[in-house]
Amino acid sequence: MPTVREALRQSASMLSKSVKNPKKEAMILLREWLKKDDVFLITHEDFQISDIDGFFEWVKRRASHTPLEYITQKVSFYSREFIIKEGVLVPRPETEILVDKTVELIKEFGAENVAEIGAGSGVISIMLALLTPHIQINATDISRKAVELAKLNAQKFSVEKRIKFHLTSFLNGVPAPQILVSNPPYVSKKEELEKHVLNEPHAALFGGEHGDEMLKEIVLLAKKLGILALACEMGYDQKESMENFFQDNNIKNYSFYQDLNGLDRGFIIKG
Repeated sequence: MPTVREALRQSASMLSKSVKNPKKEAMILLREWLKKDDVFLITHEDFQISDIDGFFEWVKRRASHTPLEYITQKVSFYSREFIIKEGVLVPRPETEILVDKTVELIKEFGAENVAEIGAGSGVISIMLALLTPHIQINATDISRKAVELAKLNAQKFSVEKRIKFHLTSFLNGVPAPQILVSNPPYVSKKEELEKHVLNEPHAALFGGEHGDEMLKEIVLLAKKLGILALACEMGYDQKESMENFFQDNNIKNYSFYQDLNGLDRGFIIKG
């Protein structure tokens, strides 16, 4: 039977042409497969692995550009571990800023009800429920897989009674909230993405020909419903087009925010 040392060496070699840090990812995959930690792998290099074939199937999937999170079915967000499955967008670290901005809006307006468009795995609504225990949330998504997974994650964090997940588009059939938050698809169809990203659901990635089409629909919806405040994530290159759109539609009380890399990442509109 192969040892930890041999499995790490072979898996890193298998990953060398498809990932940026094959040794690190080999460690992560083996750690998750064995349900151990990094310390165990380092201190038990001669530990023999009995079920090695299944592990190498994982490695082959990763070498074929399946996102690491889909293989382990785990994703870290806001220092919590959420369940993630194929067919649902993998949450990104920069979206944690959107959560922070929304929490600020909830506190500023004393809001008690919030809605999210495009809930995905549910991480945004769940974190809002955890960080602001007095609010009720309606979250929508057009993907049945996403809604089912979001419900599972809500149960994991014991907030399922405070979040209603709806299989619908935008806010169809959902009461108008005080605060609206969204991390919608905003990638342009023209943009070239890495291979592993293209293995995520395209409906959750691409926002249209220019990428900002859904963002603009959400802004107009928030204006129509008289929502107190809207927080949206956007693409790093969409500030100019969104600002022009705000001006064209007589939206004056808006601001943009940046991510930790200094890239434009989202906007806030107050009614």
